[in-house]
Formats: sequence, C-alpha cells, structure tokens
Amino acid sequence: MSLFSKFLGNAGVANPNELLTEYANLLTENETIEIGFKLIRDVFIFTNKRLILVDKQGITGSKVEYLSLVYKSITRFSIETAGHFELDAELKIWISSEITPSIKKKFNKQVNIYDLQRILAQHVLG
Repeated sequence: MSLFSKFLGNAGVANPNELLTEYANLLTENETIEIGFKLIRDVFIFTNKRLILVDKQGITGSKVEYLSLVYKSITRFSIETAGHFELDAELKIWISSEITPSIKKKFNKQVNIYDLQRILAQHVLG
C-alpha cells in the first residue's frame, strides 16, 4: 500500500499470519481469522464468528480499543466502489436500528471490495 493511500485513510489487506501472531489472544476457541485490513495503525479483522476492530489511540498508539461486533448485530451494510479515477472504495456498516452507519472504512484499490462484501454477506445473511 502506498504511503499516499495510507495518509488518505485507506485500508489494505493485512497478512493473516501477522494478524494471528499479534491478535491470537483476542480469539476464542475454534475462532479463525478469515481476512483482515490495516490502516496506518488501526486494524479490522473478519473472523468466522465476528468482526474485530482494533483502534490504536494517541500519539504513541499505546492505548488500544478492541471493538467486537457479532455478525447478527449488523442489520445492513453497503459498499461503494471506486470509480476509474478514484483511489478508494468504501464500506459502511449499520448496527441494530441506527440511522447512520456505525462504521465507515475506506479501502485502496488493492482490496477487492466485492470479496469483502461477500465475506460480510456470508456471515450476516447466513
């Protein structure tokens, strides 16, 4: 992922082995990482059981929030694809009956937003 893309807040696909090494202590028994995405310091991980958002805060990133969303709490989601001259695509997720999306994430063109949508749909609709 290019530095320019990172500064725009776009996420790129993270290495699953690195995610497993770093976040294994967050996983439950029989929970596996399916795919993960990394922003400059933040990470979000799709497992076979939930979505985990890792928000590193502050200048040093030493304060970290781990937000766990079970798929059944996601009531709707949308993707917006990148145009020919645009750098990113966007994912929006609504939790329960919220009017505005709880989560908005931008992805660089290295991420196939349709694959991401497919993973989310399998868990939310399944």
